Amino acid sequence: MSGEGKLVCVTGASGYIASWLVKLLLERGYTVKATVRDPDDPKIKHLHELDGAKERLHLLKANLLEEGSFDSAVDGCEGVFHTASPVFVSTNDPQADFIDPAVKGTLNVLSSCIKVQSVKRVVVTASLASIVFNGKPLTPDVVVDETWFSDPAFCKESKYWYHLSKTLAEEAAWRFAKENGIDLITLHPGLVIGPLLQSSLNFSVEVILNLFNGNNQQPFKYYDYDLSLFLRAQSFPSTYSSSRFPQLVEDICWLYTYFRFKAVKYEPSFQVNNERAKSLGINFTPWDVSVQDTVESLKEKGFLKF
Repeated sequence: MSGEGKLVCVTGASGYIASWLVKLLLERGYTVKATVRDPDDPKIKHLHELDGAKERLHLLKANLLEEGSFDSAVDGCEGVFHTASPVFVSTNDPQADFIDPAVKGTLNVLSSCIKVQSVKRVVVTASLASIVFNGKPLTPDVVVDETWFSDPAFCKESKYWYHLSKTLAEEAAWRFAKENGIDLITLHPGLVIGPLLQSSLNFSVEVILNLFNGNNQQPFKYYDYDLSLFLRAQSFPSTYSSSRFPQLVEDICWLYTYFRFKAVKYEPSFQVNNERAKSLGINFTPWDVSVQDTVESLKEKGFLKF
């Protein structure tokens, strides 16, 4: 997939997924406009150090809550990858900390996109959180696919604020796209693990670190996926463009972490249909490889010492 001469935008470029997106896009010859909250933040040093960054990476300041903030970022771009959204666990103000940045931020990005004629497709990073949290039993015989939607009422009652924010943001995105003729695709990663490009921990990788440090010995559900799906999303056949695309996982698995590198096999909790992803030629990274890559990266960056 060659991107030579093509201009794309990646929002929230300092995050885990976005950082890898920027790296892979640059490697494929794309010129990238990447938005961050503060272009002078030393935490985004890794973006400046990427191959091709000096020639083809442009960092722009943008605020999810500021209308028109993404106008200059999407101007001239033919593809937009929207990844920016808050991810953390606890909050005293879910509306301000989760819902407003997720929903208003998504709508602000999409509003900027319809102001220019160059944008051909928008890829929104949704979440598995906007799919499976609807109160239905999740058992090994259940197969989750793009017909599933999380229930906002259930998320609110359960105080799943992140899940609620991603569900409402995706609903708003599809509604806006339909009303304004935007070619939209949503991708739904679960827990995101693997080697880190950034110097700070993202929520998902921190879960792995906590397990190895013994801070939480309870099992977690992990969802393995291939980042090339995000790149492919800009060139999916049109038949994939009008529906949700959640097949970012190979298996749903339980990971029990013991001492250092010891990890036993998992038991499936429920299944996720990934046939459409496989039909596009996606080869998923095995979960045990992803865990090992994560641990090696944590050691390399000094988060794990043993």
